[in-house]
Amino acid sequence: MMEALPAVVPVSTARPRRQVWSVGGGKGGIGKSLITAAVGYQLARMGRKVVLVDADLGGANLHTCLGLSGPALTLGDFICRRADRIEDILVETGVPGLRLISGSADFLGAANIKYAQKVRVLNRIRALDVDIVLMDLGAGTSFNIIDFFLISDVGILTVVPEPTSIENGYRFIKSALYRRLRAAATNDAVRRIVDSALDPKNPLGIRSPLDLLTAVERESPESVKALKDQMASFRPRFVVNQVRDVSDVSIGHQLVTACSRHLGVKATYAGYVPFDDTVWRCVRQRRLFASAMPDCPSAQKVRELTRGLVQGESLALTW
Repeated sequence: MMEALPAVVPVSTARPRRQVWSVGGGKGGIGKSLITAAVGYQLARMGRKVVLVDADLGGANLHTCLGLSGPALTLGDFICRRADRIEDILVETGVPGLRLISGSADFLGAANIKYAQKVRVLNRIRALDVDIVLMDLGAGTSFNIIDFFLISDVGILTVVPEPTSIENGYRFIKSALYRRLRAAATNDAVRRIVDSALDPKNPLGIRSPLDLLTAVERESPESVKALKDQMASFRPRFVVNQVRDVSDVSIGHQLVTACSRHLGVKATYAGYVPFDDTVWRCVRQRRLFASAMPDCPSAQKVRELTRGLVQGESLALTW
């Protein structure tokens, strides 16, 4: 039986002062944690009160990207109730306005937390007294990762210019959309249709969200509006990392077009970060490139990217 989406995911049309952002990726090794750390740093430099959350449960390394040692208390301690309040596991990063909740790299089973634990974490994160909570998610499309992505006011999907990353990024958005639609289903019959649609060879012949809506309309016409509303309000952002040329830049636009044409999702292209030797040198030195080398090409593009995310802008095709 498919696990239910936590009740903390309702879509709000308001833009609250407190926002949750998340950075996900369809596969590992794409620089997702580095982008999370760099965007968090730039937000703090812009005067925002920011908490970074390493939600890559079981594979946490966001503290390393920030040049920090592993803290004594982590998200795993909060999940296991060794820490009563989420505020107890906040760590200062040395950057004014920027704090960290480190993930747990040694808590067996952390990546498969129970439903009640997930709801508790999501609700406490939402309640933090900050401007922006920025979550670094694990790679892939597990329910835990998708649910953290869907609770976010701003969901950012990172890809690199490689076929596997692009395919997995598109698959991530499709999985998130169907998970979102299932949560909005008003009865068991509609939920069964959505579940069936997850199988590309399903007997109902559903190959796209449009096919899904058609099947739902036949079974439960009164449910269609709720699903359409969820599709219309799902607005993921793409970031392309390790860009080398203009053809790499265009990948973000191609993904936006594919999401619109095949999924009915209005995604935006938030920006790109160029391939830059400075980044891996800083990683080896346990320094964040955005603060250690603020004039390098990657740091400059992260500043542009962060401003665009704050303002809700979409990138024009530039290089």
